[in-house]
This record gives sequence, structure tokens and C-alpha cells, in this order.
Amino acid sequence: MEAAVGESAVSFREIRYHADNRCQLEELLTRAKSGDLEAFEQIVMMHEKRVLLTARRILGNLEDAEDASQEVLVRLHRYLHRFEDGREFAPWLYRMTVNVCRDLLRKRPAKISLDAVPDVAVNDRPDQRLGEQEMRRILLAGLEQLTAGERAAVVLRDIEGLSTGEVAEALQTSQVTVRSHICRARLKLKSFVDACLRRQS
Repeated sequence: MEAAVGESAVSFREIRYHADNRCQLEELLTRAKSGDLEAFEQIVMMHEKRVLLTARRILGNLEDAEDASQEVLVRLHRYLHRFEDGREFAPWLYRMTVNVCRDLLRKRPAKISLDAVPDVAVNDRPDQRLGEQEMRRILLAGLEQLTAGERAAVVLRDIEGLSTGEVAEALQTSQVTVRSHICRARLKLKSFVDACLRRQS
């Protein structure tokens, strides 16, 4: 019984924490939309790391990701007045990040580096005989086989942890399309990794 009470207390604290954060963000957004530069800077501090990580995983290297994240922040300041009160901020910011990354990919090919793949992908590898660096190389090569839409969908859903609905909003497409992209991306990645493992066995 005590364990159950403890779990409930933890859950309540987590709910309260997220609620407080959301209220704080809503207040900052209202102030920033009214021209409060300090409030905008606080919003940037809250989200700049996530923007950079997302761009890095879509573009595949830190240099392009830094360029993209700077452009996202410029656009955020320019278009924040268009953000509708009551909407979720994260999908709106993800959509802006994805759009900037797509613009950058049209201008120059992505240069993928090893550190673009999160550790969680390595820890879930199906074959423990492979070294971490080798598995990263395989996964990175697999990501290169995906279309831009598939990569964006699988990064937002499986790495960033957005719901299917949030991914659809971020990519400005339907949930059916998102599910299709994710399904194809996972199948392609599995087939690619399996083929690599067979060649090394």
C-alpha cells in the first residue's frame, strides 16, 4: 500500500511539474509576442538544445545543424506573432525546424557524421558481437537510405518521442502518411541492418 501511495505521489509531482512548465511557457509566449525580448530569450534557452539535436539527427552533422538551429531561432523571432494561443508549442517549433532542415538539404547534400545517431539506437542493437562504433556506422548508412520524409518522421517519432499526431502536425501531413513513413523507415532500417549483420557473420 505504501508503494502504491509513493507511486501516486511521484506521478502527481510529475504532473504538477509539467503543468507548471506549461504555464510558465504560456506566460513567456504571451510576453514575447508582446515584444518582451527577455521572455523570448528565456524561450530560446528552454528549447535551443532540442532544436539543435533534432536538426543534427535530420541533417546528419553538427555543422549544418548549427546553421539550421540559428535559422530556426531567427524565424521563431520573426513569426512568433503567428503562433496561436492555446496550441501546443512543441509541434509548431518542430515543424519550423523540419522546414529549415529541408530548405538546407535542398541547397546542399547532408554530411552525416557518427555522432548523429543517439546512443539508444546502439543499445538496442540486435547483435552484441558488433562494436558500438561499427553499429553506429551501419545505422548511419541505413538512415541515408531513407527519404527525407521517412527520416524526419522516424527521428521525430522514435527518437524525439512525439506522438503520431504531433509528428503529423510538425510535418504538416496526415497521421496516415506519418504511419506510412515510419513503417517504411523501420522496415528499411531493419532490412539494411540485417543484411549488414549477415555479411559480417
